[in-house]
Amino acid sequence: MSEEYLARYWHDTLDGRVQCDLCPRGCRMGEGQRGFCFVRKNVAGKLVLTTYGKTSGFAVDPIEKKPLNHFYPGSSVYSFGTAGCNLACRFCQNWEISTSRRTETLSARATPAEIAARAQGLGCRSVAYTYNDPIVFAEYAIDVALTCHGLGLANVAVSAGYVNPSPRIELFAEMDAANIDLKSFNPGFYRRITGGHLETVLDTLRFLVHETNVWTEITTLLIPGLNDSDSELGALTSWVAETLGPDIPMHFTAFHPDNRMLDVPRTPLSTLERARRLALGAGLNYVYTGNVRHLPGATTHCPGCQQDLIVRDGYAIKLKALSAGACPGCGQVIAGRW
Repeated sequence: MSEEYLARYWHDTLDGRVQCDLCPRGCRMGEGQRGFCFVRKNVAGKLVLTTYGKTSGFAVDPIEKKPLNHFYPGSSVYSFGTAGCNLACRFCQNWEISTSRRTETLSARATPAEIAARAQGLGCRSVAYTYNDPIVFAEYAIDVALTCHGLGLANVAVSAGYVNPSPRIELFAEMDAANIDLKSFNPGFYRRITGGHLETVLDTLRFLVHETNVWTEITTLLIPGLNDSDSELGALTSWVAETLGPDIPMHFTAFHPDNRMLDVPRTPLSTLERARRLALGAGLNYVYTGNVRHLPGATTHCPGCQQDLIVRDGYAIKLKALSAGACPGCGQVIAGRW
C-alpha cells in the first residue's frame, strides 16, 4: 500500500504529461503534479492513486444513514472513505474530508482483506464507500468490494455520479446498491456551484437503473433559493418518474450552513414537505425527507393501499410490516432488496 499505487484510468499525452481518464475533467499532469481531486498524481510519468489503502476512518452505521431505505432496512453497514473529490460543491457538508490536502486526514490504513474481515466480524451486512466520493478512489473501492463479495458482504456506493463511462462500468459492477447525489436539475447550478456538469450525472443514473442490477436511490439536498423552486423540483421529479421509473426512492434532505455557504439559511421543513408533495404528484411511489424529524417523510407506505410498511424514527425502525417484499394488506410488491 505505498503512495505509488498505479492508477488504472489514464494515458500518456503527446506533450509528455499524463491524462486522467476517470472523470470528465480529464486532468493533465506534468511530473509531480496532482489532478483536481488532489489524490491522483504524476509520479515518474505514471499516474498513481496516493490514497490506496489509506482511510479517513471507519464507522458502523444503519443503512438508512446512507440514505438507503429500500436496501435491507434495519441492517448495519461498515462505512469508510479516503480523501479528495472531483467536484467543488460550495455547500459540501463533508468538506473537511473531500477537500483535504493534509496527509493527517488519512489516519488509518487497511488492506481490502482487513476491511472485509472487520465488517464481517462486526456483523455488518454491507460495506459503504462514502464520506468522500468512491469515484476518486475507484481502484481501492473495487479491490475492497471484490474481497467483500468473497465473504458474502454487499457493497454500497454513496456517490455524486461524476464519472466517465468505462470506469463507471468497472466500479458499479462490484456494487449492489448506490445512492446518487443529484444536486440540482439546473445545468447552470452544476457549473457554478459544483464545478461539474448535470448531464454526466443523469447519464450515470440512466446507466445504473437501465443497464445494471444495482439498487439505486437518489438524494437531493435542497438549498433555499438555489434549487428548491416548484419549477425545478417539478422538472426533476418528472424526469426521475418518466426516465428512471416510479419505484426509484427519492430523498429530499435539509441543508445547513457549511463550508462556503455560511450565509444561506437552513432548509425549512415546509420546503421538504412541498418537494415531497410535488414528487408524489409526479408519480414517484417512495419519497422521503432527511436531516429533519418528519415521521411521514421517514415512513415507507404502500403505494397501493397506503398502509404504513416501515415506520422510522430517525434511523431507528419502529415498525416493519413487509411480507417477503410485498404489502401484507393488498399484496402489492414493494420495490427494493428485502
